[in-house]
Amino acid sequence: MLGYHVPDPDEAMLVSGAKSRDATPFRVIIGRGTWVMPFFRKVRYLSLAMFEAEITERCVTKQAIVLQVRAVIAFKVANDTASIVNAAQRFLSEQEQEMSVLTGRIFSGHLRSIVGSMTVEEIIRERQRLADEVLVASKVEMSNIGLWVDSFQIQSIDDGDLGYISALAAPHNAAVHRDAQIAKSQAAQLSAEAEQESLRKQAEYSRETSILKAGYQRDIDKAQAEAAAAGPLAAALAQQEVLGAQAAQARKEAELREQQLQAEVVKPAQAEAARVKILAEAEANRTRIQAEAAASNNRIALDQMLIEQLPLIVEQAARGLSNANLTVLNGPDGVGELLNGMVGQGLTVFNSLQKALSTTGEEKPDIE
Repeated sequence: MLGYHVPDPDEAMLVSGAKSRDATPFRVIIGRGTWVMPFFRKVRYLSLAMFEAEITERCVTKQAIVLQVRAVIAFKVANDTASIVNAAQRFLSEQEQEMSVLTGRIFSGHLRSIVGSMTVEEIIRERQRLADEVLVASKVEMSNIGLWVDSFQIQSIDDGDLGYISALAAPHNAAVHRDAQIAKSQAAQLSAEAEQESLRKQAEYSRETSILKAGYQRDIDKAQAEAAAAGPLAAALAQQEVLGAQAAQARKEAELREQQLQAEVVKPAQAEAARVKILAEAEANRTRIQAEAAASNNRIALDQMLIEQLPLIVEQAARGLSNANLTVLNGPDGVGELLNGMVGQGLTVFNSLQKALSTTGEEKPDIE
């Protein structure tokens, strides 16, 4: 808008052509706009942004050793009115270039002065102390020209081809190299130990695995052997059971055959022997009785004697048959048949005796 001016956030607006209230040559406006009368007032702007200056200075130390020091300064116009007025009066036409050149010269002078009061060892060891002392020494002069220093940094320190700094660094470098070698050796040793430990564990694991595999294989072989032997063993047990059954069957058949032999051969033979014995005894009794009858010449007494002897004969026959252990096959009918046979045998014996006696009695009177 015509007649109304507003500065940028990093600018200070300078209005000249009017009487200032605070006795400054122009009015300073920051951060706000204002009306400016055209043609009668003039408006200029001063940057409040950050600037940078780089210096490289040959300095002589307390030990007369020449060092080349490189540093960087960060600075700007201060925000207060007095500083803006001072900076505008000095740098408004060529602000950036003139401020950088002047700032570099101020810091170079103070840098040479402070380096000359220090040894190389102190400069290297206490670089921040050097920067702080240069910054403090330059602040007064920078404030007089309206500038504010934000930072001052030492970028590098070099003695050229002299080798003094390298010589100072040699023991440290040697120690560092030694420590590096030691660390490298220790790392190699640890790596070797770790590798050996890994190999040992792998060997142990392999051995344990082999043992487990061998155990598993042994169990498998045992199971397979047992399975392979189970068939023949079962067959042998079955064959043994068959043989035992056959032996039991043979024993039963032998016992049955023995019973059959007892029934078919032994007992009939015993019965026959008993029968022969009974007949022999009867014959002996008949002879005895016949002799006694002949001696007594009494027929009635002889018959009476035979009748009395008949139960004895039958009893003897029965006793002989009982000792013969005969097997009766047809139950009660068989028993009846057996008794009838014994009685019949007794009667036969009795009839034989009678005939014999009769014959003897008839012949005897002729003898007399």
